[in-house]
Amino acid sequence: MTEFRSLSVKSLTRVEGEGALRLRVADGRVEIAEFNIYEPPRFFERLLRGREIREVPDITARICGICPVAYQLTACQALETSLGIEVGPEIRQLRRMLHWAEWVQSHALHIHLLDAPDFLGCESGFSMPPEHAGFLDRGLRLKSIGSRVMEVIGGRAVHPINVTIGGFYRSPAATLVRELVPDLEWALAAAFDTLREVAAFEFPDLELPYEFLSLREADEYPLNSGRVVSTAGGQTTLDVPVESFGLHFSERQVPHSTALHSLLQPGDRIYRCGPLSRMAHCRKQLPPRARAAAEACGIDWPSRNPFHAIVARAIEVAAAFEELLAFARGYAPPAECRVEFSPRAGIGCHATEAPRGLLYHRYEITADGLVAAAMIVPPTSQNQARIEEDLRQYLPTLHDLDDAEATRRCEHLVRTYDPCISCATHFIRLERTPTP
Repeated sequence: MTEFRSLSVKSLTRVEGEGALRLRVADGRVEIAEFNIYEPPRFFERLLRGREIREVPDITARICGICPVAYQLTACQALETSLGIEVGPEIRQLRRMLHWAEWVQSHALHIHLLDAPDFLGCESGFSMPPEHAGFLDRGLRLKSIGSRVMEVIGGRAVHPINVTIGGFYRSPAATLVRELVPDLEWALAAAFDTLREVAAFEFPDLELPYEFLSLREADEYPLNSGRVVSTAGGQTTLDVPVESFGLHFSERQVPHSTALHSLLQPGDRIYRCGPLSRMAHCRKQLPPRARAAAEACGIDWPSRNPFHAIVARAIEVAAAFEELLAFARGYAPPAECRVEFSPRAGIGCHATEAPRGLLYHRYEITADGLVAAAMIVPPTSQNQARIEEDLRQYLPTLHDLDDAEATRRCEHLVRTYDPCISCATHFIRLERTPTP
């Protein structure tokens, strides 16, 4: 007689958006491992068609309240490619600092409120054990400082209003940027405290055969540009410019998700993007203090343990504050904060690194500056298939646990990805069958 075991979570908690888990094991073999995304699709690509290109950054920002900057900057740079314009180094630096601030907001929230409770046996970040007193307060202040930087550069902490094609509507005032220095000095020290604390967590013994994918730059940690690189088993499997993204990736719809799964070609390969992938490819490009801390934290990078992602995020928070502090100390407003342009027909694409991984945009533009077609591939849709494969490989190691504990650990595995489900749900394909 076949022995079945079924586990399910109808609504995942401590993630952004609406998702569920459905797991089924028969005689020790995993038959079903589904990461169900049932949040209604929002059709952003269709919404963008016919819109004037200056509207695109503000519309795409609404895809996500946690990582709006990634969507704005990816859209801006893809459209700038189609328009044939190039921004200068001062605008690029401002964009980088705004993007770092968003990473701080996102990572600080995930580390301190969403992921750490699983390691510490808590129901939430508000019930930390006494030995971790101050952990939550530190995380909330780190997030608040990231929000303040976004306000100063972007004009608002959520859905910034200062970002536009060609740069920014106005330059941040030097006095406001310099006023950030004391908080950034505190934050840099606090980020290293968080890194030491999370690196000392007890991690499940799990190593998975990942194919890592991220952007990679020669001389800086990747945020707003780079080549698309993937590695598996220590070997480079892909190293191409962003313009070639569409030649190497395909998307498919599965019945249990309102978001498409992205696969690497040839061979429909499942891959992982996000902090662990960036650490696999780009550790040498971290700023000096963050790089030294990464090497000394006790994790052997590149790590193929999904639970080590919290440490990778803590390293990235430290890197963010290291660069933000240097920027604030030496900031002078740029002479020009925006490159003017005239509409023209064209096609442009770009990719950035959002907190959760690579984000790709592609736009076709008409001669009068309207969007003819749009394609957006978010990180969480790219990680969906990898999450399901992780569950398939993790679940057999939990056979001695009762259902409640096994389910909790599977939930934790999903939360290590920090899935941003709402980002991913603007995809769905409908096929109509003619009525006989």
